[in-house]
Amino acid sequence: MTEAELYTVYKGIYVPAHLHTPQSLKYFEEFSFRPDDILITTYPKSGTTWMQEIVPLIMSGGDPASVESLCNWDRVPWLEETRASELNLEDRPSPRLLTTHFHYSMMPPSFFEAKPRVIYVMRNPKDVFTSAFHYYGMASHLVNPGHQSEFLQKFLNGKGVYGSWFDHLKSWLNAEHKEHIMYISYEELKMDLKDSVARISQFLEKSLDAEVIDKIADRCLFKNMKQNNMSNYSTVPREFMDQTKSEFLRKGIIGDWKNQLTVAEAEHFDAVYKDKMKNVKYKFVWD
Repeated sequence: MTEAELYTVYKGIYVPAHLHTPQSLKYFEEFSFRPDDILITTYPKSGTTWMQEIVPLIMSGGDPASVESLCNWDRVPWLEETRASELNLEDRPSPRLLTTHFHYSMMPPSFFEAKPRVIYVMRNPKDVFTSAFHYYGMASHLVNPGHQSEFLQKFLNGKGVYGSWFDHLKSWLNAEHKEHIMYISYEELKMDLKDSVARISQFLEKSLDAEVIDKIADRCLFKNMKQNNMSNYSTVPREFMDQTKSEFLRKGIIGDWKNQLTVAEAEHFDAVYKDKMKNVKYKFVWD
């Protein structure tokens, strides 16, 4: 199926129509943030599911029930998707844990008024592309990626869901009130998960002893998280997400793009990246 059949254009970007109805987008626009909300913000395939595991465990003091009793889309829901409007989020006690894939400029008015805490997770875009290529091939609500070179051009031109990776990243890096935002990368999580958990808990003002941090980090290792049926999307019907084609939690590694991109594709990617990121001052782990 085509973009016109599967996607809705919302504020200039594609979003999957199955998950983003006019009603759900209206709910997002009118959502009332609280100052103590915690918002996980990502471009897709950058570590969202991982952070939806880490943050609830931090906030619960390491209690595994926090990630075993609810699917991640209910425990830390995407505000722009249909499910959020069905969860009575207004009745949830603070601090509420929330997620979005939207750009900074797309956030509702209450976000800028309340200034909730934001954890922005970023990832090497070559690995984002690689993960997305496999995901698009198994998810029925997304346009089939087709040939890799064709999908690469769409990715670099921002023609996939949620728009351009470059625009998304720059919008959040240029956000105001940066004291309320923690920037962390997928690569940092992989390289030192214990330190990352400790830093996130400090940002969230949640005091945890070393033993609890170790416990959370171990629980959130990819191999362990992959076994959690509330996080691995195994409960999603096959006609919506066919994990016989590609597992949702596939590899969880750094640098898988080297197994995916040709030398010419990688060089083209680098040239586009250099051009689009030339004015960005942030020091990325992958540079």
